[in-house]
Amino acid sequence: MDEYLRAALLGLVQALTEFLPISSSGHLVVAAELFGDEVGDLTFDVGLHVGTTLAVLLYFRRDWVLFGASLRRDLRAHGGSVGRWRPRSRLALLIVLGSIPAFAAGAAITLTLEDGLREPWLVGVLLIAVGLVIWVLDRAAQSRSLRDLGAGGALLIGVAQATALVPGVSRSGATIAAGRGLGLRREAATRFSFLLSAPAVVGAAVALLGEAILGGEEVAWGPLLLGALVAAVVGMAVIRWLLRFVRRHSLAVFVWYRLAAGAAVLAAVAAGVL
Repeated sequence: MDEYLRAALLGLVQALTEFLPISSSGHLVVAAELFGDEVGDLTFDVGLHVGTTLAVLLYFRRDWVLFGASLRRDLRAHGGSVGRWRPRSRLALLIVLGSIPAFAAGAAITLTLEDGLREPWLVGVLLIAVGLVIWVLDRAAQSRSLRDLGAGGALLIGVAQATALVPGVSRSGATIAAGRGLGLRREAATRFSFLLSAPAVVGAAVALLGEAILGGEEVAWGPLLLGALVAAVVGMAVIRWLLRFVRRHSLAVFVWYRLAAGAAVLAAVAAGVL
């Protein structure tokens, strides 16, 4: 398969799976095994995440501008007295706090555990196991908004995001489920999940691509950029769709998909296909 076509297809897979609670990195591990090419390595994986991060930055561009303006006003007026800050400024601070666990865990996993965690059998197991966790936490009727989320809750959701560095977990699945477990409404948990993704993924992408370049690793920039572009464009459409979907529907359809996909991956591993 032509490397540019393959990159575009992987960009499409990334966009469809990054924001849905079904694990983009897990799907990319399986896709790389099927393609039998290094296009699915960690550097390319992060490049695709840059594309979906651009989708978050562009889709929520008004929020980022308002966060900055609100923080400037509150810092000038109230300094470090967070209790007197506007809700929007406090939410921006929670996004920063929630990003800390992923930054702390990212380097350790990337440098010491990368190869061992990118195994198809582990992806299959985690698709099923985390799917069941999502099912349990999403069932309860929750009513809290983002204004009710505190620092401890943001850090807990951040820890959930850090676990998604392991392919098969799903960053959006873990963070939405954690938010639901903390009592957030489904739409609020989903929105915070999207906002929280930007700092961690941008940081990981910059660090890993910088390491690849400084280490002399060859980066296929053409296919990487094409995949990122496809992921960004399709990712914006997926964000819009999911925010509308969760207003009226549970996450059950994604749980069923995870169970079926996990079973299929394990069957393929057992059959020697993966």
